Amino acid sequence: MTAAVIALAVMLVLIVFEVPIAVAMALPGIAGFLWMLGWEPTAYMVAETTFSTVNSYALSVIPLFILMGNLINEADVSRELYDAAYRFVGHLRGGLAIATVIACAAFAAVCGSSLATSAAMSKVAYPSMKRYGYADGLAAGSIASAGTLGIMIPPSVALMVYGIMTQTDIGKLFMAGVLPGLLGALLYVGAVLLTVTLWPQDGPAGERSSWAERLHALRGTAPVLGLFLLVVGGMYGGVFTPTEAAGIGAVGAFFIAFARRKLTAQRLLAILIDTAATTTMLFFVLVGALIFSKFITIAGFTQALTGWFHDLQIGPLGLMLIICVMYLVLGCFLESMSMILLTLPIVFPIVMAAGFDPIWFGVILVTLIEVALITPPVGMNVYMMHTLLPHIPMKTIFGGIGAFVAADILRIALMITFPAIATFLPSLM
Repeated sequence: MTAAVIALAVMLVLIVFEVPIAVAMALPGIAGFLWMLGWEPTAYMVAETTFSTVNSYALSVIPLFILMGNLINEADVSRELYDAAYRFVGHLRGGLAIATVIACAAFAAVCGSSLATSAAMSKVAYPSMKRYGYADGLAAGSIASAGTLGIMIPPSVALMVYGIMTQTDIGKLFMAGVLPGLLGALLYVGAVLLTVTLWPQDGPAGERSSWAERLHALRGTAPVLGLFLLVVGGMYGGVFTPTEAAGIGAVGAFFIAFARRKLTAQRLLAILIDTAATTTMLFFVLVGALIFSKFITIAGFTQALTGWFHDLQIGPLGLMLIICVMYLVLGCFLESMSMILLTLPIVFPIVMAAGFDPIWFGVILVTLIEVALITPPVGMNVYMMHTLLPHIPMKTIFGGIGAFVAADILRIALMITFPAIATFLPSLM
């Protein structure tokens, strides 16, 4: 127990001194194993963990879905998705912000990256909102907030990492993220409507489109939405596994980008290199997290912490409220993937001992991570928006996300009260 506490302290110190997170987790774990077990068992553990992680067939889902997202991003489908949403709701007060939320949800369904979703939509949605006189807070806040849907709606890298670390079925996790993702989009629309009701001048109405224009815009989104339905529908129906779905999605995304004449040999090479670099980074961090997780487990830390929570006799609901508050606080200081990798080895055994469904908890965790992407002072999506739109002050963007953070907290409360929001679709697979 003492060794685990020391390892945790060393890891936090290394992170404070900006040591890469993979190294900050692996070094204390390796040092702890050397102290407790000696050189040979430690060397075997490190080699076995590294080899089994990199050589895992199940983990091939990660580079394939990352490649799919990169190809979709290169195909520049965000413009068609936004235009289709704008044609249907742009004439409403706040309609352009609502269209942004809808387009972000659709783009996230084939991209899987919150930062990529926010970046793509900032180029498309912000100029339109600015042209119609939208307040910068609502415009930038809606893009940054709706971009977080990329971490929930499948394919989700965060859910993949959670499934790998906890040995939870990735296909069921993906299906579990569908309804909460749609609920999040619906609540974000409600946040926009509430904002423009209180401050009508922040979101003027746009032009009304004819049904002919709406149907024409909708046809442009057919390939992308068809790819999403193929990938997710195939997993839901048991036609293919998540790894096979990832391969089909990557091939489909390639043909969409190729048909749109967005792929040159040089761009394809750049996409493949970026996919390899991102995958290598994720695997490196994952190996470090698994080494650290194994050490604190054999050191007795998780068992002791589980017993301590049991002795508190606060009940499952009290435990979940403590976990939610902890993640909301951590989200103010850590970025999303760090939160998952640093805390999951400690929190997951406690959650399982309390009798919670691992699929349901995975969705709750990723929702909490979504909030972390837009809360100060380390809201990665907000920093992305400020980088792309440097003329908008950070405080203006953070001010514009208040209603969306409230919507996320409401979503968490609803999922805790009604777990079937996350568990219904997986139960039918």
